[in-house]
This record gives sequence, structure tokens and C-alpha cells, in this order.
Amino acid sequence: MRHCFVIDDSDIVRKYARLIFESLDFRVSDAASPAGVTERFHADAPDILLVDWRVPGHNIMDFITAVRAQNLDRRPYIIYLATENDAADIQRAFRAGADDTILKPFNREIIEMKLHEIRVAA
Repeated sequence: MRHCFVIDDSDIVRKYARLIFESLDFRVSDAASPAGVTERFHADAPDILLVDWRVPGHNIMDFITAVRAQNLDRRPYIIYLATENDAADIQRAFRAGADDTILKPFNREIIEMKLHEIRVAA
């Protein structure tokens, strides 16, 4: 079963993303922050990693870079969740190792289109 990991400090966003991805036959894990998450990927690397643009107390760009530096069995497709269409911020995310971006708020249709685009959807 495909695996999605959601990192967002908002309980609502994590629950909403869980509902969407579970309805698309994904197993979903989540965390309110990136603290300790990269260690979990060695045992259970996700196919998709949704990462919020800002989590208080954490540098998300450093987290994305750390994920990319790991030697994992499979390379997660990292989607950077932005709240603004700030080109400079999105470019920093891509330089750190993000594969794509989605603007918040997102919905099931946007997620389905993105999965189809990256050929992850069944």
C-alpha cells in the first residue's frame, strides 16, 4: 500500500489530508513537526511527503535537505505546502530538494490531479 506522510502544525490540515489520502487508498502517517521524523523513514519511507511551509521552531528547508541526504530504500516525492505564491520561497524549497508545491487550501481534486501528474495514482 502506498504511504503518505504529512507534516503540518495544524491538526485540521493533518486530519483533512489524512481523509483525502486514505480515500485514495494511501496509508497515512502524520506529525505536527519534523522533529524525529527522518529517523522513522529508514524503517518506513513514504511515497509522498507533504511538508508545510512553516512549522514554528523548525527550519523546513533544513528538514527537506536532511530527507534528501538520507540513504532510503525509496525516494519520497516531497510536496511543499505553501500558503502564498511566493516565487523566492518556492525556489528555496526546490533548491532544498522539494519536488513540487501545492498552495493551501487544497482539496481532493487538487491532490488527485497532482498524483495523476506524477503518476502515483492507481
